[in-house]
Amino acid sequence: MVGIICEYNPFHNGHLYHLKKVKEMFPNEIIALVLIGNFVNRGDVSVINKWDKTKLALDYGVDLVVELPFVFATQSADIYAYGAISILDNLKCDYLVFGSESNDIDTLYKIANTDVDIKNLLKQGYNYPKAIDIALKEKINISINTPNDLLGISYIKAIKKLNSKIKPITIKRTNNYHDSKVKGKISSATSIRKLIYENKDISKYVPNTNYIKNINLNDFYLIIKYKIMTEDLTKYQDIDISLNNLLKKNILISNSIEELINNVKRKNYTYNRIKRCLVHILCCLDKKDYKLEHIRILGFNNKGRQYLNKIKKEVNLPLFIKYDKYELLVDNIYNLISKDTNFKSILKK
Repeated sequence: MVGIICEYNPFHNGHLYHLKKVKEMFPNEIIALVLIGNFVNRGDVSVINKWDKTKLALDYGVDLVVELPFVFATQSADIYAYGAISILDNLKCDYLVFGSESNDIDTLYKIANTDVDIKNLLKQGYNYPKAIDIALKEKINISINTPNDLLGISYIKAIKKLNSKIKPITIKRTNNYHDSKVKGKISSATSIRKLIYENKDISKYVPNTNYIKNINLNDFYLIIKYKIMTEDLTKYQDIDISLNNLLKKNILISNSIEELINNVKRKNYTYNRIKRCLVHILCCLDKKDYKLEHIRILGFNNKGRQYLNKIKKEVNLPLFIKYDKYELLVDNIYNLISKDTNFKSILKK
């Protein structure tokens, strides 16, 4: 089995290219997708709900779709990667294929096997990618600051930590992940979301526009504002007393998510960390160490069904199709704004 890990926010031509390349490399293998659901890693809201993302994935060649739980999907890269690799390892995955700016798996392995201490750099105000870059230059004279390569390093570290037999393989990225300008038919998700938020045409850059909604975290701002005003925020993941106080101090002088983050941002509280914390507040993510307790199946085709039947006795974790209580809460919070009628009928079950 070949594993891929994606947000599909939105599903665009670059993702389609990635799937085609995987199929060319492994024409007879089952393709399993670990899908990030309705809230994504950098603390934002998916412009496509997870059920429609699942449908798109199956329509374009994925055989099995499983969900990366919210408790892993909205945390730092190492936690995110550990959750996703744990799922693929339980599903008896042989290969992981991911996009890479460098396309140099040997260097990524070398970096993953190099211990660096970045705590002091983070305290000085450097964000995670920059801190890693500085520390690696000092220790092994290697520079790395591109997002997919950094995530790939987290994947390799997770494979090593789990003593997994998964073999990581890279595909050369054709564009800059964070590029805010569209370039050609394959553009970054960042640039495409920018067009979505501006209500502009994106049909050149995505294979299907039917499921996309103009939705982002700012649509939940009043809910988040109310919770910040009325709750002790230190019970939520990644929020200490200092950040709690900063959020409460600045919430009444901020009129949007962007304003709030910029008012609160400090050397030790980066933009992405604050944004993830706001999602944790919104979705009531308690402060504790989370373990993968089950594998949540979102969809499969006939090949995927046959594969699950083949391995189900070997999988160490329960395979779930129904919701658990917390997942239902998170998805109902998402649907407060998305207001998808079909999605709402699923959530009532």
